[in-house]
Amino acid sequence: MGEDRAMAEGNRDIHLRIGREELVIRQRYQVISIANDVLIGLWFLIGSFMFFSDSLTYTGTWLFVIGSVEMLIRPVIRLVRHLHLQRLRSPATAGDDSFDF
Repeated sequence: MGEDRAMAEGNRDIHLRIGREELVIRQRYQVISIANDVLIGLWFLIGSFMFFSDSLTYTGTWLFVIGSVEMLIRPVIRLVRHLHLQRLRSPATAGDDSFDF
């Protein structure tokens, strides 16, 4: 009875098939992406504090430039991950790969 009720309410089990290699690849790129985001935050935070001192403004500006370059690296990491997973999958099993991290 409970199973019939769940089906009537539109609840269905979802079965995902994902290979071990794909999980490892996703985890590695996620770690790289998180490390990149932490570095972006550090460059901007340290650079912001440097703007309080006239003698450190030049160095603070360079930290902002470095942080901006790392922000450009974010989509490159996602693109490389996407291409890596594309090579791993066959065309018949390729699905939506839009997890944004």
